[in-house]
Amino acid sequence: MSALRSFAERLISHLPRRLQVMVRWRFIKFGVVGASGTVINIAVLYVAQEFLLTGIEDFHSRLNYSIALAITLATISNFYWNRRLTWRDRKHQAHHSALLLFFNYVMAAGLSIVIQSLLTKWLAVYMHYLVANLVAIVIASAANFVANDRMTFRRRRAKIETPGSTSDSASPPADVHDKP
Repeated sequence: MSALRSFAERLISHLPRRLQVMVRWRFIKFGVVGASGTVINIAVLYVAQEFLLTGIEDFHSRLNYSIALAITLATISNFYWNRRLTWRDRKHQAHHSALLLFFNYVMAAGLSIVIQSLLTKWLAVYMHYLVANLVAIVIASAANFVANDRMTFRRRRAKIETPGSTSDSASPPADVHDKP
C-alpha cells in the first residue's frame, strides 16, 4: 500500500498546487460517494428487475422502469452524501434551498451522463467498448466533480459590510477538508 501511495503522491505532485489539494481530499470523497452510489444503483436495479417489478411482463419495459428507479435512488443518495461529506464545509444561504441544490446536482449528473455516453461511443471505435467505457467514466466523473464544485456547491463570496450596516453573513469557512 505504501508503494501505491508513493506513486499517487508523485502523480499528484505534478499537478498545479490548487488542484493538488482538491485531488487529495475532496475528489477522493467524491469518488467514495460515487462508488457507494454505484453499489446502490446496481442493487436497486437487480431488486427492481428481479422482484419488485415482475408484474411488468415485457422485459425491456421492466428494465426501463428498473433503471429509472435505480438511477433516481443512487442520485438522491449521492446528493445527500456529497452535501454532508464532500462539500460539507460550504454552507449555503437560506434562499438556496436543498431542492435548488438538488436540481443543480441533477443537471451536473445529466452533463456527466451525456459526456460518458458520447465518449464511450466515440472511443469504442478505437478500443474495446469496456475499456472505452472505463475511460469515459473517469473523464465524465472529473467533469461531474468540477460541475458540482463550481455550480452546485460553489463557494459563496462574503458580502462586504459597509460602515453602519449589520450583516450576519460571515465569510465562508476555509476549506479545512481540503487540506492534506
